[in-house]
Amino acid sequence: MMDEREEDDEEEAWLQLRPVEPLPSQCCGSGCSPCVFDLYDRDLARWEAARASKDRSLLRGKESQSCPSKLSPETFLAFCISAMEKLTEDTYRVQFALPGNSRLGLWPGQHLILRGIVDGLEIQRAYTPISPANAEGYFEVLIKCYPTGLMSRYIESWRAGVTAFWRGPFGGFLYKPNQHGELLMLAAGTGLAPMVPILHSITDNADDETFVTLVGCFKTFEGIYLKTFLEEQARFWNIRTFFVLSQ
Repeated sequence: MMDEREEDDEEEAWLQLRPVEPLPSQCCGSGCSPCVFDLYDRDLARWEAARASKDRSLLRGKESQSCPSKLSPETFLAFCISAMEKLTEDTYRVQFALPGNSRLGLWPGQHLILRGIVDGLEIQRAYTPISPANAEGYFEVLIKCYPTGLMSRYIESWRAGVTAFWRGPFGGFLYKPNQHGELLMLAAGTGLAPMVPILHSITDNADDETFVTLVGCFKTFEGIYLKTFLEEQARFWNIRTFFVLSQ
């Protein structure tokens, strides 16, 4: 009887260690790799192997060495909000602090995944930092909130000093100087965000002679995001900007 009870307790202990399958809401839908379901499949296979060999040390796995910064595509890290600016009625520019003079470690063209929890439901969405790739001590994101959006409810609760969780980097489009003679950027609303670090990269590099035409689509002239930045960029010889307004 004692042996059977010990076996049952051991089995229960292993079941408690079994990875929990993610909910559909936890997938950001942007095609990032690894996806939360990829991580679940990996952790499940690791758990099954550990259970079969009765070796719990196999559950720890190995630390990833593929990322040049402290960021990890597999693990969420905490970053503190240092400033939050409301650009329009539903759009925010949010700055997160990095320790010391460290850099985020993204290449122009890459993005991060944000995790939020609303009413006990975990959700994840992809956002592209708009700060220069060489920015030290901080990074910034441009986020639009929607009336019925779950992530929007979470973001609208943010204030300076609040901690948010990010993982990354993701994205297969890595911009390289002079890789193309000309780039045509088509951006609607906050779709401008992925273009910003690439523009930074081009105009900060005197040796990069890539010609850029940016077409930004917005509702009104007053509603153009990062207008001052775009006006400054348009002063460079190789940058042209056009705005298409629906109103």
